[in-house]
Amino acid sequence: MTSAALLAILSHWRRHPLQLATLILGIALATGLWSAVQAINTEARASYARAAEQLGTAGADRLMPETGMIPLGQYAALRRAGWLLAPVLEGTVRFERQSFDIMGVDLLQHPLAAALSEAAEQDGVPPLDALLPPGRLFAHPETAVLLQASQTEHPVTALADLPRGVAVADISLASTLLRRPDSLSYLLVLPDQRPGLSPLKELAPELRLAAARSAASDTARLTDSFHLNLTAFGLLAFAVGLFIVQGTIALSIEQRRGMIRTLRSLGVPMQLLTGLFAAELAVVALAAGAAGLAGGYVVAAALLPDVSATLAGLYGAPVDGSLSLRPGWAISGLAMALGGTFLAGSQALFALWRMPLLAAPATRARGQQASRSHITGAVSGALLVAGGFLVLNIFQGLIAGFAFLGALMLGAALLLPMLISAGLRFGARLAKRPFAEWLWADTRAQLPGMSLALMALLLALAANVGVGTMVSSFRLTFTGWLDQRLFAEVYVTASSDDQGAALAEWLDAKGITALPRRYSDTRYQGAPLRIYGVTDDPAFRQNWPLLDALPDAWEQVAGGRAAMVNEQLARRYGTAPGSLLQLEPGWDLTVAGIYSDYGNPNGQVMVSLHSLLARAPDIPNRNYGVRVAPEKISILIRDIREQFDLPRENITDQATAKARSLAVFERTFVVTAALNLLTLGVAGFALLTSLLTLWNQRLPQLAPVWAMGLTRRQLARTEILRSLLLAAVTAVLALPLGLVLAWALLSVINVEAFGWKLPMYLFPLDWLQLFLLALLAAVFAAALPARRLSRIDPAELLKVFANER
Repeated sequence: MTSAALLAILSHWRRHPLQLATLILGIALATGLWSAVQAINTEARASYARAAEQLGTAGADRLMPETGMIPLGQYAALRRAGWLLAPVLEGTVRFERQSFDIMGVDLLQHPLAAALSEAAEQDGVPPLDALLPPGRLFAHPETAVLLQASQTEHPVTALADLPRGVAVADISLASTLLRRPDSLSYLLVLPDQRPGLSPLKELAPELRLAAARSAASDTARLTDSFHLNLTAFGLLAFAVGLFIVQGTIALSIEQRRGMIRTLRSLGVPMQLLTGLFAAELAVVALAAGAAGLAGGYVVAAALLPDVSATLAGLYGAPVDGSLSLRPGWAISGLAMALGGTFLAGSQALFALWRMPLLAAPATRARGQQASRSHITGAVSGALLVAGGFLVLNIFQGLIAGFAFLGALMLGAALLLPMLISAGLRFGARLAKRPFAEWLWADTRAQLPGMSLALMALLLALAANVGVGTMVSSFRLTFTGWLDQRLFAEVYVTASSDDQGAALAEWLDAKGITALPRRYSDTRYQGAPLRIYGVTDDPAFRQNWPLLDALPDAWEQVAGGRAAMVNEQLARRYGTAPGSLLQLEPGWDLTVAGIYSDYGNPNGQVMVSLHSLLARAPDIPNRNYGVRVAPEKISILIRDIREQFDLPRENITDQATAKARSLAVFERTFVVTAALNLLTLGVAGFALLTSLLTLWNQRLPQLAPVWAMGLTRRQLARTEILRSLLLAAVTAVLALPLGLVLAWALLSVINVEAFGWKLPMYLFPLDWLQLFLLALLAAVFAAALPARRLSRIDPAELLKVFANER
């Protein structure tokens, strides 16, 4: 009995191969887009963990300063108290035209000591050579090549176990290169500590002990917002794909009602039938999921280089450009395929389970049942939207923001069928001719079968409107911000401090204003902080992008009494103009103003240059912004290159600097644009599959109209018109949803994820373009069914009247 019932169930796909292909493709698309995002996220997090492990910092607790750096004397005091600690000094050093992250360690007791010593021996030098002048640098082979090309004073040893982009050196060499002879970034707490030691909280109350796992995941936490954004887009694409799956499953079971009734009459239990249908879905889900994994791997491999560039540009967290097939995301993809398929088919399977023995409801009755479900869906959607706004008002944080977005999008999708139905009813009231009345009524009759595809189209269009508005608003704001921030006409980087001082004197002798760009990296309440020193120049008052400030802000900064802070720092710690800010013990400043600082996740402070030099006199003096008339830019660049023998890369005019920044900006959103386009493509495919699967059910409604005088060609045009009408209504309803989504992304998600809030601009031409694209997708989706209708054999239409329906 079981085998016979299974063969009967499977015979449906032999008669409807296109429907099977639609089901497989829907599952594969949903799984592929989800798996691509998970593969990218998994690869990035694996790179973070691998980098921490390679640097020897993953398995040890850290002692970290809440503010500033750790004085060398404090480390010495802790060592005298008996604690086994490994000092670490981190920073950025510039050799010629390139900057490198450098980590200074104690080569005698750091966890990396043995590996570094072995690498030195393999390089043919004594293990302790790195402790002697001029010092030795250790780096990944790719980074080692760049270091050797950039400087020749310090020999370089290649070590493949080190992460790319980082140079490791003895702490004495690192302190010299970073000009921090008396400070440390953090201390590693080594294992096998002697019992009975005084607690660290008593010996160093101003230091924070970070557990090994949390200390090693600093980069991962910093980039969590980016990966959460990617996951949200992947989940949206997965949900849109599931609409295809749900519609196809429901139709396949609907078309097998007669067969189910026959099998039940022959004695096949409903439990067995339901189990066979579930097994059928499981096999299809696994096969399609495997295909989706392969497609997701290809998409992830194509997008990973852009993701790596984005993470490196925003967070300084480079990710290897290679992709590995990891069991985690592969199993996750198959699980999502199975779970999503059963979620999509749960309603159809539940209806099958409850089907009476001889029940085969008529199409009209099922349409009435669908109308009732639309009412239920609309009520659920309204509750979801209300709940989303309630969550947003009660809770804070990135998770609450995405919960709001999820409830808003799902709620709007559930409201869509009822809104379209109401609009079609209104249109029917305005109709004057019989054909127009039939068209409105017939369109409303087809709504239950197309509602899922229209929901997918709504979500895709709204996501494109929302994300497009966010990106365009960000681009417009970022361009204006660049015009304010990069106000110097020429930017010069000297090869050394001496050359920088000579450059400043040379420019001053010519009557040209040179604004030094000097900074010191430190920590504030456990987080990275960069402190810039600025001179008292009118250019800052005229151009700097202030969001809020005291009336005499720049005068207070120039006098050394106050500081400007970026928006990220202000939002993170609740700082406002007039607040007191303690940068280091004994260095208390009033917050004079808050400025925008897009593209930077970390805190930043601006103080007077003389105040900064009083506390950090050895910071590099190589970077200058030069004010010069636009017509003299090329002459000045030529004169500086000739006078100081600087390479072309060390001198940049304002236009080039802006172009480079905008290029980085555009590349940052390549992944978002790709996911948007793929989601819209999946939604268009969902519309096509709905029209194709409804093809056989349409004949009983079309045959009477054909018999009354409408030609097949006219009916085909009507099908295209109906598709255009539904797509147009959906696109119009998607616009307000997309604008709410854009507001949430700009005012909620961006603030929580990155620390800055962006103004929202409107782009009607983009909306018109998207509206036309939706209509084009509707035309393409309806083209194949319309072509079939225009060429159908009249005998097929006549058969409708030969059978009782």
